[in-house]
Amino acid sequence: MRRQRGFTLIEMMITVVIIAILALGLVPLGELAAQRSKESELRTALRQIRGALDAYKKAGDDGRIERKADQSGYPPTLELLAEGVADQKTPEKKLIYFLRRIPRDPFFGDNDTPAAKTWGLRSYESAPDSPRSGKDVFDVYSLADGKGLNGVPYRQW
Repeated sequence: MRRQRGFTLIEMMITVVIIAILALGLVPLGELAAQRSKESELRTALRQIRGALDAYKKAGDDGRIERKADQSGYPPTLELLAEGVADQKTPEKKLIYFLRRIPRDPFFGDNDTPAAKTWGLRSYESAPDSPRSGKDVFDVYSLADGKGLNGVPYRQW
C-alpha cells in the first residue's frame, strides 16, 4: 500500500513553528546589523567633519584664510566648510573647500532638517564636559540620546 505524499496538519504546524522560531532569531540580528551600520556612518561623519575643522584651522594658521586677531581660527559655521572660503594666498582668491557636503548625523530623526543642523556644536570657548555653541565651531557631536554597542553614549563619540 502506498501512502500519498502530502502534509498532515501536524506536520504543517511543526513546519510553521520552526519557520517562526528561525524568523524570530533573525529579527534581532537585523536590528543589530542596522545599528552597527548607523554607528559606522556616525564614526565616518564625525571623522570627516573633525578633519575639515582641523584643515580649516591649519589654513587659517598658514595665512590662507583671513582671520581677525580675536578669532580662534575655527569656522563660524559648519556650512562654511562646504561653501568654501577665499584663499588669501592666491591672486584670484580662489575658494578653498574643506567638505563636498556636510554629512548628516545618521541618528537624527527628521530628514527634512538641513545636515548642518543635525549636529550639536561646540565652540572653542566651551568646556569639554558641557559643550555649547558660540562664535565658532571647534567640534561637533551627535544629538542622539542612545548608547553605542560599545556602551558609550553617542553624544560622547
